Amino acid sequence: MLGRKSPSTKILDEEIVLGRPRRGAKLSEEVWEDKDGTVVKYNLAYINPIVCRVDNGRVLGYDNNHDQHHRHFMGAVESADFKGYEPLLQRFRAELKELWRKENEGDS
Repeated sequence: MLGRKSPSTKILDEEIVLGRPRRGAKLSEEVWEDKDGTVVKYNLAYINPIVCRVDNGRVLGYDNNHDQHHRHFMGAVESADFKGYEPLLQRFRAELKELWRKENEGDS
């Protein structure tokens, strides 16, 4: 069966609505695995329509839709190096921490 993708199972579907100082912003994480436990699809996003008015408010995100790993940042999309889901999740969290630090500096 050429061209047919193996079945996957959604193992994580979390959305966290943030409070102050980012009231109304969201963090989203979706992960699908194949029968062997390998992550085959993912979507990570920090959504804040006050900070980003394009790309449905997605300030920062990573996903592998359209069969390619890519990074979203403030409406721009670029190819992303993928060495596994856990390293990518750590990268997302580090970038998010730096973004929030900069956002907080802007509030002072």
